[in-house]
Amino acid sequence: MVVLTWASCTPPAAKTVDVEKLKGDIQKMEDAYAAGEKAKDANAVVAYYSDDAVSYNRNEEPTIGKAAIKARLTDRLAKDTSGDMSIYKVVDLYADGNMAVEVGSWTVKSSAGVETKKGYYMSCFQLRDGKYQCVRDMNVSTTK
Repeated sequence: MVVLTWASCTPPAAKTVDVEKLKGDIQKMEDAYAAGEKAKDANAVVAYYSDDAVSYNRNEEPTIGKAAIKARLTDRLAKDTSGDMSIYKVVDLYADGNMAVEVGSWTVKSSAGVETKKGYYMSCFQLRDGKYQCVRDMNVSTTK
């Protein structure tokens, strides 16, 4: 006896994402990242990342995993005596289902408020345990 089962080939509908709300939520994450940098608090900065995140930084090999990202940040923040402050701004956000991709701009300002560096970044987020976490990011500088 042969039993045939018919299954639908239609994939489940993608989760609807309120992109404007998510854009605000991601901007809050970027603001918290910048505040963590300013406070030299690597734990506050890495709250942005998933445990398996990969970060691609200018002039460096990729940093793989939240623990390695934290170690890199801890070292960088400890060496930074400039008093500079970073500002991150969401420029575009593309979201569908459990994934979101942000394109943003970054600016570094001196303690006197003078822009010293700037560029762009891209971050890929996944919805995990009810919140978006950065799983990949990379950035480029437009400062010559």
